[in-house]
Amino acid sequence: MGMMVTKKQSSVHLVWFKRDLRLSDHKPLLAAARTGLPVLPLYVVEPDYWAQPFASRRQWAFIQDCLRELRDHTARCGQPLCIRTGSVTDVLSKLAERYEILAIHAHQETGNSWTYARDKQVADWCRSRHIALCDYPFNGIVRGLSSRDKWSAVRARRMADDVLSPPTSLSPVKGLEPGQIPPKSDPLFGVALTGDVQKGGRQAATDLLRSFLTSRARTYQHGMSAPQSASKVCSRLSPHISFGTLSVREVEQAVAQRRAQLGPQEQMFKRSLSSFSSRLAWRCHFMQKLEDQPDLDRVCMHHGFEGLREPFHNSEFLQAWCQGQTGYPFVDACMRSLNQTGWLNFRMRAMLVSFAAYHLWLDWRQFGPHLARQFTDYEPGIHYSQLQMQSGVTGINTLRIYNPVKQSYDQDPEGKFIRKWVPELADISLQWLHEPWKINHHAASPLGKHYPFPLVINETAMKQARARMTEARNVDGFADTARQVYARLGSRNRPVRKHTKARDRQLSLFR
Repeated sequence: MGMMVTKKQSSVHLVWFKRDLRLSDHKPLLAAARTGLPVLPLYVVEPDYWAQPFASRRQWAFIQDCLRELRDHTARCGQPLCIRTGSVTDVLSKLAERYEILAIHAHQETGNSWTYARDKQVADWCRSRHIALCDYPFNGIVRGLSSRDKWSAVRARRMADDVLSPPTSLSPVKGLEPGQIPPKSDPLFGVALTGDVQKGGRQAATDLLRSFLTSRARTYQHGMSAPQSASKVCSRLSPHISFGTLSVREVEQAVAQRRAQLGPQEQMFKRSLSSFSSRLAWRCHFMQKLEDQPDLDRVCMHHGFEGLREPFHNSEFLQAWCQGQTGYPFVDACMRSLNQTGWLNFRMRAMLVSFAAYHLWLDWRQFGPHLARQFTDYEPGIHYSQLQMQSGVTGINTLRIYNPVKQSYDQDPEGKFIRKWVPELADISLQWLHEPWKINHHAASPLGKHYPFPLVINETAMKQARARMTEARNVDGFADTARQVYARLGSRNRPVRKHTKARDRQLSLFR
């Protein structure tokens, strides 16, 4: 007796949504819609992904908002978003039993090692079944880049391309059950969330972009460094860009259009928008590093730094840092704020990494997962490139050791941010607030009672870290490897002559 073959219900083009949760400027969706055949829009909730140390319920809460709105939008076009839970290949296999999948359309993803391996599995699955996998460039990231020298021009051309309109309709898939979007409380997504979550979805993204371009960006350039002002003047678009409710191209063109509208009396506003645009470009630059070297979430860019910190790991230091109990008020205020809100401005993120990497001499792979879980806007290409850069293990960037006391005085001179997030010090005089250990001889000192003594001595820790980093850089062959890292991953944002001189000055530090 021959094997019974189940008749397929219909032929479909499947669109796999990942970190691109929108209809506008979505080439895979538009390409599938233009075939005129039924379109199956799919999002897969992957339990193995959510079990990884970088994933958190906070991120899912944001994504869930996005999915609910995206489903409404696709439904208006004729076919609601399909949600399935499981491994992607298992989900595809089950769908392939019912439907003839003619092609899978998806944006390329520059993710961590886990998503990289998963994407390879999906590609193998498609090859084994002779199903076309049509992947499309994502934002300014260039897959298969032959030379870093070519990247900037390619990105510029992509950013100048027209923003794609959403499809007017999607031909529906007969008999397709949309599936349930797991609730935010589902235990699949890890421990219960104790802090806040920024609202997700396209509408929230466009509202933020509008308020940023009409008013909040006016003092962006001057207000983005201090955590209190930054929470208001920064765009707060990062999670929306990370999970794709807006494309970088949409944002960049909206910023350029707004800047062109401003008159000569709005020079500060114009400079702020230019500064923001440059950061959009830097964002793509750092993501390109991970695209070009997919194991950057596991290995140091410069292998000369491997083993430098690992033997000195102090789990008590790590725990204190994660909880905002280091004894440095400004560091602790920044960490507690992040843990509660899921967001922190760039300078303060860099300071937290610097303090962990230099003062506490922790390896970036040990403390990186905590930050990833707290960040609503966790973006692998940014996350791992910045962890390595701020830890000094790239071999091509200037060593930056943030002085937490200086940052405290500079970015929170009145102590309002510290008092808000470190209430144990709320009654301490401003004279002592930034350095409470200096009043330890007073009976009123909170140290050891309500607030911890500093884990390390600031000046001593910084001096020791510099000495250790200098010793690592003076090893034979270090500069040669640094040149190789630069050729593969270094920035090309300066004119050739100036850039070459700057590079040579930088590499001379390693000789």
